[in-house]
Amino acid sequence: MTLLIDNATVARVLTMRETIAALERSYAEVATGAGTCRPRIDMRIPTSDPAKTYRWGTMEGGSASGYFAIRMKSDVTWQRDAGGGRTTEEKYCSRPGLYCGLIFLTSIESGEPLAIVNDGLLQHMRVGADGAIGMLGSGGMARSHVEAIACVRPIERLQAFSPTRANRERFAREMADKHGIEAVACERPEDVYRGADIVAAVTDSSTPVLEGARLEPGTHVINVGGGGRLDPASLARVDTYLRFGNAPSPDGLEDMELADEYLTWSVRAAGDTDPRRRKSQRAHGVVDPRKVVYLAELLSGAKRGRASEAQITWSERGNLQGAQFHAVAGRAYELARAAGLGREIPTEWLLQDIRD
Repeated sequence: MTLLIDNATVARVLTMRETIAALERSYAEVATGAGTCRPRIDMRIPTSDPAKTYRWGTMEGGSASGYFAIRMKSDVTWQRDAGGGRTTEEKYCSRPGLYCGLIFLTSIESGEPLAIVNDGLLQHMRVGADGAIGMLGSGGMARSHVEAIACVRPIERLQAFSPTRANRERFAREMADKHGIEAVACERPEDVYRGADIVAAVTDSSTPVLEGARLEPGTHVINVGGGGRLDPASLARVDTYLRFGNAPSPDGLEDMELADEYLTWSVRAAGDTDPRRRKSQRAHGVVDPRKVVYLAELLSGAKRGRASEAQITWSERGNLQGAQFHAVAGRAYELARAAGLGREIPTEWLLQDIRD
């Protein structure tokens, strides 16, 4: 039987510690060659509304330890002016407030479909597990980052800012109650930097929100949103940064290194001038080869990480998203099976007797 696993089931069985452990194993497998993945691939097609674009996105990966998975997203997207020179990417499926993101998990031993998983909560947890505290942002990703960093660092104080007062105050109260820490809702974004050991920009902004000049010595930086890269001022302040890795090259094309976070194929209607669909636009790859340290280099001892307490550091996953979903979804599947949760459908419904 194939298991349908919704967000409520994921919330019941998957902990942040389980998520962190699953990602650590998966990154190590990619580093040693026991796991593989490809970069995210997006397909963009203009809709009948000139302001909106249809986007289909997938990322996939698997390992010799047992699982393969593809994550699939179907979105209608558009850009919204959020004020203050900021733009955010909005999205929906069917209608605003609904989203379609699924993980299709299979066994590498039998090839059979094991589970179809809603990706919403699992997505927040896998991104949060990659890092998180002086927090810019107060949404779901910010919550998962606080939970993740609390698993590996003894948090004492959280300083959070969001442009919406009610959101940042509610977020601070929730984090204080849940984690038993001092949590302050800052009136100004610059206040989150003061005395912070970790500064995490976790927003849906399409433009960078970090201010590099405000980073204090010894700060570790985490950035989600903002186009996926640090602003020039922050990058200039970073002394060294960790990249979990690059997706392996295709067989027989070892020189074809794809460091881009994602690749995009677009339908270009006549007269289309939208800069998001320009052929020359690429997602960022290795932003500064002089400063990067790969996880494989740390594991082998070829390079060291932070060399002093005063260094400013940054971490980013590279383009290993596909390596995340098989590991985390696989663990969620195991836990749901063990707990007798999820909805079963006959695996035969997904199989056929006609060979392709």
